[in-house]
Amino acid sequence: MNQFVQNGFEKASTNEIVKEAQISKGSLFKYFTNKKDLYLYLLEHAIKVIDFIYDEMDLHEQDLFKRILQIGVIKIKIQRNYPLVFDFLYASRGEQSVQVKSDIDHIMDDTLEDGLKKIYENIDWSKLREDVDPEKALHILNWTAIGFGELQMEKIGSFSNMGEELGTKLLDEWNSYAEILRRSFYKEGE
Repeated sequence: MNQFVQNGFEKASTNEIVKEAQISKGSLFKYFTNKKDLYLYLLEHAIKVIDFIYDEMDLHEQDLFKRILQIGVIKIKIQRNYPLVFDFLYASRGEQSVQVKSDIDHIMDDTLEDGLKKIYENIDWSKLREDVDPEKALHILNWTAIGFGELQMEKIGSFSNMGEELGTKLLDEWNSYAEILRRSFYKEGE
């Protein structure tokens, strides 16, 4: 993963990969036909780490904004445990190599769609104001969350820089945005 994060798919060196892994090139290619197979295997492995977030989610929490905050806390904890996995996922979203781009897009789109279904499962939509279209509210919320995440990645550079103090700071900052959205979407008193 480190080679792909640092160099992208095209420039990642299988020689460096086997050197870092302390295995022979023959051993690497015993399990993977080529560099693309290795990359896609690592991407699938990284997706399984994301599933830890959903495993820890409390589906009894029906408030949309409390659920999202809960997921943020879980995600930061998992990111601290697997920083390279999250750096790899972030780098893969920007990967432009024609050898893997369509595969990445397909896998990431499916993962995002499945993840959003899980995140919004069992939410109490009756808290939304009558004039708020739930689908549009979710789009605005998702765009805000994605934009917030990208802005924070520009600042921190790598998930390996995600300490507890920084994680708390990011959650507080996210909450300031979420509070604006809550007031915009929810009925008064919700």
